[in-house]
Amino acid sequence: MASNLIVARGGVEFVPPISLAFWRWTLVFLILLPFTYLSLKNKLQIIRTEFKKLFFLGSMGCGVCGAFPFLAGKTTTVINMGIIYTSSPVFIILISYFFFSEKINIKKIIGLIACLVGVFAIIIKGDFNFLLDLRFTIGDLWMLAAAIGWALYSIYLFHWKSKFKIFERFTLIAFFGALSLLPFYIVEEIFYEQTEFSTNFYLWVIFAAVSPGIIAFSLYTLAQNKLGASLTGFTLYVFTIYGAIYGFFLFDEKFENYHIIGTILVFFGVYFARKKNI
Repeated sequence: MASNLIVARGGVEFVPPISLAFWRWTLVFLILLPFTYLSLKNKLQIIRTEFKKLFFLGSMGCGVCGAFPFLAGKTTTVINMGIIYTSSPVFIILISYFFFSEKINIKKIIGLIACLVGVFAIIIKGDFNFLLDLRFTIGDLWMLAAAIGWALYSIYLFHWKSKFKIFERFTLIAFFGALSLLPFYIVEEIFYEQTEFSTNFYLWVIFAAVSPGIIAFSLYTLAQNKLGASLTGFTLYVFTIYGAIYGFFLFDEKFENYHIIGTILVFFGVYFARKKNI
């Protein structure tokens, strides 16, 4: 899932943000459809029954979380985006607690705090004065909306039981996600920026569809089935660690001591949150 950072940093230089999100999820749908078409054809009544839930999941997971981070990158910094996106697991835990009566034990709270400290250590580069220099823009609001959208997607993906198998459901989520993006894509094409269907367009859309799309979303769903919504939300903190690794290997960003400290804290936090109460 952290490979989406590669798309956010490199892909939007060649493809408009909403266009990239729309074609990404359209391609995901087209890739999955041949493998699920026959089974979905026999479940049309179930599709009608779960239509509203599928559209909500698609619009949150693929629409809001697919386009908003790319839009945010136009007017805000990667540092601000990282800080704001770390709020998503907090939203997941709070919404799960208040609306679905999911228990919050002391170990999960300690793990959450350790993860937050670890992520902030990386974001502020080990210097707390760095926080004083941050400035927030409209892009930060896009990112906050993306964080809340991912929290809602994660929670309802887990709590809304479905009669579809994982890839059947994912195929439909991708379809409705692309559908939710379609009107905004049309507006972007007409009034803001047109898509150039070049080699770079195809390469970035394919990569975005396969790596942070099909592979990441499928594994996230499988993890939720085993761990639950709030605990799986902790993987977003590991997301930050892999982001630093990608920056080191792909964008020549330097790996500092605060990366090591942050990494240790994040993995400790995830491990501690995962432990059961004695």
